[in-house]
Amino acid sequence: MLRPWKLEIQLNDKSGKAVYLQIADAIVADIQSGRLKGGTALPGSRAMAHGLGVNRNTIVEALNVLLNEEWLVSRERKGTFVADVLPVIRKSRPVSAFPAPAPAPHYHISFDDGHPDSKIAPIAELARAYRQIFQRKAKWQLMGYGSELGDSGFRHAIVQMLNQKRGMQVNEQQLCITRGSQMAMYLTAQCLLEKDSCVMVENPGYQPAWKAFRHAGARVLPVRVDAEGLVIADVEAHLRSGQPIRALYTTPHHQYPTTVTLSLQRRLELIRLSNQHGFTIIEDDYDNEFHFGYRPVLPLSSYGELKRFVYIGTMSKVVAPALRIGYLASNLPGLMEKVSDLRKIIDVQGDAIMEQAVLQLISDGTIKRHLKKATQYYKSRCETAVALLHKHLRHKATFSPPDGGLAIWIVPVKPPDWRKVSEKLQAQGIRIITPDVYSCGKTINGLRLSYGSVSGEQMEEGLKALAALL
Repeated sequence: MLRPWKLEIQLNDKSGKAVYLQIADAIVADIQSGRLKGGTALPGSRAMAHGLGVNRNTIVEALNVLLNEEWLVSRERKGTFVADVLPVIRKSRPVSAFPAPAPAPHYHISFDDGHPDSKIAPIAELARAYRQIFQRKAKWQLMGYGSELGDSGFRHAIVQMLNQKRGMQVNEQQLCITRGSQMAMYLTAQCLLEKDSCVMVENPGYQPAWKAFRHAGARVLPVRVDAEGLVIADVEAHLRSGQPIRALYTTPHHQYPTTVTLSLQRRLELIRLSNQHGFTIIEDDYDNEFHFGYRPVLPLSSYGELKRFVYIGTMSKVVAPALRIGYLASNLPGLMEKVSDLRKIIDVQGDAIMEQAVLQLISDGTIKRHLKKATQYYKSRCETAVALLHKHLRHKATFSPPDGGLAIWIVPVKPPDWRKVSEKLQAQGIRIITPDVYSCGKTINGLRLSYGSVSGEQMEEGLKALAALL
């Protein structure tokens, strides 16, 4: 099919408008001027990208905008065409007393806080297992209510994994399956904390956990983080302050967001302080599975001498983010009874069919094979990210390659105005999470740069843009 039209546009990198929107608006202008008539076929996205000297994804984003706004139509196996009836003629928008909500920003590169790549997730295997479980058991066994702590077979499998792979000593009565790790955090906060009790938290750290603690009426006390993990001197200072310290929340395996591992000496000191002062260690082991060395460091909760712990984990990163399965385990007497009672109020039980489907993938080796493949995949992604950081940010930021996880912590040599940096990147369709999100009090200078769900091409484009602003 002959497609003679060629887009003529001078792209402006300094414009406040994202490149893909500049392209979309230029196409709209050609349609409105009559240069592009109804039914005209557009060139393919690769040809347009080559002609404009931009990434093909940028063209795809621009075309998606115009398809959604109905300036263009897509015809299967034929291509993209100018609509015969244009949206400004066909649609009349009612006048509203309330302004229309601003559209959500659209990003073609998103540096999230460390999500896995859903493209390599065993979704087909999970769907097949779910159908099999549903057809085999749902009609007569799983349509009634089960245990609020989760499917017993699935709990048994998680307990086995924790005890055999992570050195813990828990049983099924000490474990609750939840809809994601954030529910586990909420249940822990509500059942463990009291009004005006205090929780020590890492700074920088994980704000959703702080929100759960504050919602339970507790106050959060920041503890600094350095190259060896949380600073024990800060913990001791809080303990001497006379405040009612109830718990300490930590991510010791790969600290969130800095990725550092809590040193052995500090682990032992923290356990000693917990036992001596009677505060509970809430351990969030959110990405234990992705470790690039010989084996991951064992959790604090695996130390037999630790008297008070709550251990929180997730299956969402193992399989796919959309799969909301987490768990909490604890050796605290009476805690699981409180968790069980509260779980019945807010969510009678989890998805028993999904739990058995995941159990089937554990039992048939699918999860094990996926983790082996995924770990190599993310290790390669990490190596690519590190190489690009050396290429573009060598003299502008410091960083250390992590030994696992899905993100790298970078610290600019000269602290920038992160709000302005974020706004300028957004104008280019690039999203970052600014460090105020990780900070408890004064904003920390640092950026958690994810690589798990970002391609090498996207990583390079994003780092070039970031380097220009630092």
